Amino acid sequence: MEIFTENVLSVVKAIPFGKVMTYGQVATLAGNPRAARQVARILHSMSEKYSLPWYRVINRLGEISLSGEGLQSQKYFLENEGITVKDDIVDLEKYQFRINSMDINN
Repeated sequence: MEIFTENVLSVVKAIPFGKVMTYGQVATLAGNPRAARQVARILHSMSEKYSLPWYRVINRLGEISLSGEGLQSQKYFLENEGITVKDDIVDLEKYQFRINSMDINN
């Protein structure tokens, strides 16, 4: 597995209950600030296998990027963690997990 992919898995697993991060934040903490789309692909292909809380990752505007059943699932999981989702948008000021750096090897 590529180092970036391993780092993405570690970052996503570290997002606390009741908080969200953006794809760009995850990419930056994983070592490549320009790889937000790659984060989305990793989440899509590896979330089930690695039991990732994929639903805690949203876009930079606080919007759920999925549609249909995926959107409903993500909204359900977020709301079950106490996160308010209004018009498919999460208030980043209130729920965004902010961290400047992290030791992704822990």
